[in-house]
Amino acid sequence: MEYTASSSRYANMNYRQVGSSGLKMPALSLGLWQNFGSGVSKEHIFSMLSTAFDNGITHFDLANNYGPVYGAAEQNFGEVFDKELSHYRDEMLISTKAGFDMWEGPYGDGGSKKYLISSLNQSLKRMKLDYVDIFYHHRYDPETPLEEVAHTLDLIVRQGKALYVGVSNYPADKLKEISDIFSVKKTPFIIDQPRYNMLDRNADTSGVLEVVRTCGIGAIAYSPLARGALSGKYIKTPKSDIKDENIVAKYDKLVELGKFASVRGATLTQLAIIWLLSDKRITSVLMGASKVEQILENVAAINMPLLSCEEKNIINTILDK
Repeated sequence: MEYTASSSRYANMNYRQVGSSGLKMPALSLGLWQNFGSGVSKEHIFSMLSTAFDNGITHFDLANNYGPVYGAAEQNFGEVFDKELSHYRDEMLISTKAGFDMWEGPYGDGGSKKYLISSLNQSLKRMKLDYVDIFYHHRYDPETPLEEVAHTLDLIVRQGKALYVGVSNYPADKLKEISDIFSVKKTPFIIDQPRYNMLDRNADTSGVLEVVRTCGIGAIAYSPLARGALSGKYIKTPKSDIKDENIVAKYDKLVELGKFASVRGATLTQLAIIWLLSDKRITSVLMGASKVEQILENVAAINMPLLSCEEKNIINTILDK
């Protein structure tokens, strides 16, 4: 039986303008970095994708080397999408990236025109798509001139292989530099994807988010739970039983944040999402998930009130200890 999406899928999701573009993105997006690769059943992948879409998550974010193995997430997504979800293509934003190592030799990594064009062509075949909505350069590559990267991304749009382009993991100065190049070319460069969460505020302190604001582009924050540190699972475990020294060092902060979240009627995971969405520079929070219940917990945060200035100050006090 053909999948039919929930008729109320848009009722409880918020959609935010992506920078100064006309595109809107859901406040929550689903990333397929992990848990969608080799060894994961198509039935499980479909349940994850359909649950997300049924709850208004229209944006699915991939990359060429997401797996394991490299390419597996795109391959699996493509098979499930083609069989179950393709009739909703015009209601979905699908993005992918290239920049990190993908195949052997000098043309399987970096930012060259050779690599980016070849990688996107492969990604489209794996995902059974004619185009992606957003194509990202996944990392700044000091060995490739920014003019070459910008020219290639501009060409990809003109070829109809992507509607918009973005970058990820760029330092502030290089983000500003490539944004200026795109402005001259009139390329629809609309978004940056930085790592950003309560425990890693470098995107803010380094100036990346200020460039996002001044250049009129959106920002989608990845690693919102700091690789699981903000999931709440550690504060249920005695400190003496935790082997991860990085978590042990942050344990007292996590406990305090968990108590603050509880008083607010939220889980620590939900507080981490609310904290990000309370920043006007953030367009969307890019969540990962291994099971349906995690998606539903994250979605429940959308209708919780954003943080007041006083609450932000309380959280900052906890984080700065």
